[in-house]
Amino acid sequence: MVVLIVEDDRSLARLLQKAVHEIGYATRVESNGVEALAVAQAGDFDLILLDLMLPGLDGLEICRRLRAAHVSTPILMITARDTLESIVEGLESGADDYLVKPVRIREMLARMQALLRRRTASPTLLQAADLTLDPTTRKAKRAGKTIALSATEYALLEYLMRNAGRVLTRSMILEHVWQYDFDGCDNVVDVYIGYLRSKIDRHHPHPLIRTIRGTGFCLDTDDAT
Repeated sequence: MVVLIVEDDRSLARLLQKAVHEIGYATRVESNGVEALAVAQAGDFDLILLDLMLPGLDGLEICRRLRAAHVSTPILMITARDTLESIVEGLESGADDYLVKPVRIREMLARMQALLRRRTASPTLLQAADLTLDPTTRKAKRAGKTIALSATEYALLEYLMRNAGRVLTRSMILEHVWQYDFDGCDNVVDVYIGYLRSKIDRHHPHPLIRTIRGTGFCLDTDDAT
């Protein structure tokens, strides 16, 4: 396992590097956003620890460019910004998870390992009705048509499909997709469900994503009404 650490605070970068080494992973450290982007695009990393505020190019723009270039490496964004708006902005840019400074090393390592487990999960093709999701290529299709997904949309759809036919509460989705405590601000789930519906169910006569009033959401296993 090789982790790319992008952090311009040298003391924090050394601390992160030491923690990652102690659990047996190799590291590469970059402190400039432009250089980090080039390294991330060219290298074969298992995970990226990405600071938000960087010289040259900030973390949000790095995320956007990596996802636009179809780099699917899990990204754990690290920043001092702790508002819900900042968290949502980071996730929407393509980050898979979001960690607020000051960094608690045990929490960071737990989030890293959760992202790595997600990436190395079973590559079996997932299917519900005419919707398919390939964990190997991270591509979704419905009725044979490819659906473009952001990193967070992919993670949410994968969780729904692995639990197709089961009612999932908002708190369950937050815990398994984001692994972040939103202090009750679970409207982020509704926002991303809306994004998925616009891509998966629009123009199809039988919507697959159902809202279970007062509970959460369920992905149907067939397209019957």
